[in-house]
Amino acid sequence: GGPAAKRLLSDRRIDLTELRNVEADLARFRTRVLVAGAAVLFAFGLLAARMIYLQIVRHDDYAAQAESNRTAVLPVVPNRGQILDRHGRVLASNYSAYTLEITPSKVEDLDATIAALSELVTIEARDKRRFRKLMEESRSFDSLPIRTRLSDEEVARFTAQRYRFPGVDVRARLFRQYPHGEVASHVIGYIGRINQREKEQMDDWPEEDQANYRGTEYIGKLGIEQSFERELHGITGFERVETSAGGRAVRSLANTPPTPGNTVVLTIDIRLQKLVEDMFGERRGALVAIDPRNGEVLAFVSKPTFDPNLFVEGIDVENWKALNESVDKPLLNRALRGTYPPGSTYKPFMALAALELGIRKPETSVYDPGFWMFGNHRFRSHGDGGLGSVDLRRSIVKSSNVYYYSLANEMGVEAMHDFMAPLGFGQLTGIDLKGEVRGVLPNQEWKRRTYKRPEQQKWYAGETISLGIGQGYNNFTMLQLAQAMAALASGGVRHTPHLALATEDVVTRQRTPRPSQTAQPLGYKADHVAAVLRAMHDVTIEGTSAGVFAGAGYTSGGKTGTAQAVTIGQKDRYDARKLEEHQRDHSLYVAFAPLEQPRVALAVIVENAGFGSASAAPIARRVFDYLLLDQYPNPQDLAAVSKGQAGRPIGTPLKASEMPWPPEQESTPAAPRATP
Repeated sequence: GGPAAKRLLSDRRIDLTELRNVEADLARFRTRVLVAGAAVLFAFGLLAARMIYLQIVRHDDYAAQAESNRTAVLPVVPNRGQILDRHGRVLASNYSAYTLEITPSKVEDLDATIAALSELVTIEARDKRRFRKLMEESRSFDSLPIRTRLSDEEVARFTAQRYRFPGVDVRARLFRQYPHGEVASHVIGYIGRINQREKEQMDDWPEEDQANYRGTEYIGKLGIEQSFERELHGITGFERVETSAGGRAVRSLANTPPTPGNTVVLTIDIRLQKLVEDMFGERRGALVAIDPRNGEVLAFVSKPTFDPNLFVEGIDVENWKALNESVDKPLLNRALRGTYPPGSTYKPFMALAALELGIRKPETSVYDPGFWMFGNHRFRSHGDGGLGSVDLRRSIVKSSNVYYYSLANEMGVEAMHDFMAPLGFGQLTGIDLKGEVRGVLPNQEWKRRTYKRPEQQKWYAGETISLGIGQGYNNFTMLQLAQAMAALASGGVRHTPHLALATEDVVTRQRTPRPSQTAQPLGYKADHVAAVLRAMHDVTIEGTSAGVFAGAGYTSGGKTGTAQAVTIGQKDRYDARKLEEHQRDHSLYVAFAPLEQPRVALAVIVENAGFGSASAAPIARRVFDYLLLDQYPNPQDLAAVSKGQAGRPIGTPLKASEMPWPPEQESTPAAPRATP
């Protein structure tokens, strides 16, 4: 119990405390080791799981991505198919040329780059304006042309300095060419760069079609180029290439060649087309000529025309403004979209309606004093003298208004509408061109739909009268009028007019005719049709077009028409000299030939040109001369017709089959410039 014992006891207590502390430290250490070991094992487990996921589960995906980093699949755009006329003459084809192109997203200072390029290659102001317009319509990463059709010298100069121009390159491209320029431009149409709106529309296409247009920069915008886009485009090919780290192609690994687009063969005769366009001269109008036996369109003319080559590379501002703001509206397809009152060319169809509906017989006479009264309203005809007693034949030959005023009043608007609709008036013909308009074949339902106010929606009996002579609300296209004339000439069988004759595989050269449309018999009595056609034939013998068709080497039938462009009061007399040019009457003519077995039927209008016999009928005469006699007007006669100064042909005609036109197609056409 002494001090020594107390010290010994104290030392033992210290040793026990230290021992317990050491044991606690060891326990904590072991815990930390276990936690650390578990963490390490868990981490290695995650790495192992990730490795399994990457190397096994996602192996195929990442292998494909690795391969795509090494290779690239590039679309190969097919050559666009040609367009030919019925005799194999080329209307649209392709040629290759070098193009200087800029990718705006890869260029830091675009203005400075263009200025520097101008020192090496000629870049005009119109090229810059066109480039800016393309930039507005395209995405910044698109490659856009600043100059096309580079010469070999220009290519060499740029290639030597290429290192100075990142984002600029020279490419070899195929360009669309329309060798005949303005001729048949409304039929052929044109192609242009795909704009943003069209790209958005393509997003709704089936995946297969979208894939076929990868790499394609141009698409049909109008006419056959638009309507037969899928036929002409072809099938896009693909090339798989090995690429460097910088993305440049090193070598080709595999390729699927593209399939060129099919050739589209049209029903039109380009020589006939040019003849008609030349005969219009500077005048406005339209002509449609159809084979009544099958609906083939032989000529489809709208004047004035335009040069489709202007649109291929992107039209410049000056040319677009000139075309779009012209009072003559050269971009309007008058044959397809222009609507006109048919005037007296409507009378043969009214005469047929009278016979078919049993309202009149061929010998039924109506007295024509030169006017017709409806209530207190006086509808005038052929002046104060009139035509006297008029039957069906004489009503067509002498073009009696009174006969058809009274007929329209007897028929009523609904019967008139129901008879004319199957002939195609006021209906879509179904022609293989986009953009056709319906026109107006009026009846009471049409008026209720068209007008908003109740007093406007009501049909008044007096409105029916002028419909009988092709005036009033009547408004039809020349295509509809030609189709109706073809149906009448064929004995009452209606065919769908069409412009495509066949497609031809560019590889196998196998020609596939376009599916023929089923003929639609309208059920007319043969003697009724014959009575109307004989009367139309007499028009060319003793009627309003007798002077024009004197001496023709074939028989034909026709009917002249004069349609008002502006309304003339009943108490006023028409005097073309007192009216502005665009206010004067339109000149129309419908015709068929030959009489015995018609091979062609047509409708033609010359805007603001006066009487049908003065301007429209002479054009029809020379169309028949070309198709039936192989005759082409001599230069003197052609010039006179184009100015409305010739009735029957003057001078000795030329042999159409020996004419040198069209010229041989140039392999490297000059760049199109502004139209005069």
